[in-house]
Amino acid sequence: MKRENRTTPYGTLLGSLALLVIWQAASFVLNRPILPPPTQVVPLFLSSIFGDLGLHFLASTARVLAAIAVAVVTAAPLGLALGQMPKVDRMIGPLVAILYPIPKIIFLPVIYVLMGITDLSKITLIAIIIFFQILVVVRDEAAGLRPELIVSVRSLGAGRKALFRYVYLPASIPAVLTALRVSVGTAVAVLFIAEQSLTQWGLGYYIVIETYQVLMYPEMYTGIMAMGLLGASLYMLIHTIEARFAKR
Repeated sequence: MKRENRTTPYGTLLGSLALLVIWQAASFVLNRPILPPPTQVVPLFLSSIFGDLGLHFLASTARVLAAIAVAVVTAAPLGLALGQMPKVDRMIGPLVAILYPIPKIIFLPVIYVLMGITDLSKITLIAIIIFFQILVVVRDEAAGLRPELIVSVRSLGAGRKALFRYVYLPASIPAVLTALRVSVGTAVAVLFIAEQSLTQWGLGYYIVIETYQVLMYPEMYTGIMAMGLLGASLYMLIHTIEARFAKR
């Protein structure tokens, strides 16, 4: 039986209000500039999101979306192939098993050396993280397809295109969405680290270079709120698509 999602707009609102109350109380108790109250940060966020902060937000969003597109286009077909070709999976599977649990952030220096410190290198690093999540989930989903289902479709005269359209594609889309939903938080966290190096746009640059290093703490928290908004928005978008697809 499929587990229902208990998250509702009302529950999300209550959770956000509770977080603001805790933040306000912690700011009052600490009483230091390092933790300004939300009554100061939230109005500043609402005004700055339509200025430079918004441009940093758009730069980070573009990098994440580009990485997601690259990962889906490369990992989904490979996952389908490995799931339906046991002989190939036996050759490539051990390599995937070795690389999958390794924290991909350790490849950042290698990518910088090979590709330079550019937007492409940052997108590549995030894409690698999402790639392995999608690859493993889609491979396992494809391998779990019932053989009689494939045989029955083939018995109707279906060729490779028909199998892809009516069997493999419907099976892979939910797996891709699940993998994206699980990995989006890690992708945004790695983006934060990658954007701290030799760039002028991005929330990681804004939080660390433009605000934290010059002790602009209220502005720093607006950047943190923006990065949290980016991660939450991507998660909710993917979850919404996944829920609508599951109803079909």
